[in-house]
Amino acid sequence: MVGCAGPRWASVRVGNLNLVDQTCVKVVSSVSDLMNSLVTTGFPFRRKDLIDPYLSLFKNIFYKVSDIRRAGSAALDLASLASGRCDCFFEIGLSPWDIAAGGILIKEAGGIITDFGGGTDYLLTGNIVAATPALHKEILQEVKGVFSGAIDK
Repeated sequence: MVGCAGPRWASVRVGNLNLVDQTCVKVVSSVSDLMNSLVTTGFPFRRKDLIDPYLSLFKNIFYKVSDIRRAGSAALDLASLASGRCDCFFEIGLSPWDIAAGGILIKEAGGIITDFGGGTDYLLTGNIVAATPALHKEILQEVKGVFSGAIDK
């Protein structure tokens, strides 16, 4: 992955080392308290019908974390999570190409990536929650609390 905001890049192959700026990435962030976490996300541009519950989730999470950022690229947000520059990520309605490489980066770095139901269908649903092992369950519960019944996983 190559971002337009700077020289950072990432390459990935299952079972191989990940590189960001040619530095090995092995561990996601060590932040273990949601209040100290940096969350990244993107707005549901493909599912504008879900903007109200999404904004409710955004507000709920905003009060429980250090900050929320919207950078513009899910793929680069996932690479940032894998490299420890952020701690959690969620988004609705992504395409497989938005998620595939970043998902491998996160798994290789020790993070957790799921769909909104906590399962592994995120490439099919396009709905994704990714985080450090210490934060994934808590951020997933926030997502489930808002979207349970509103959309499939």
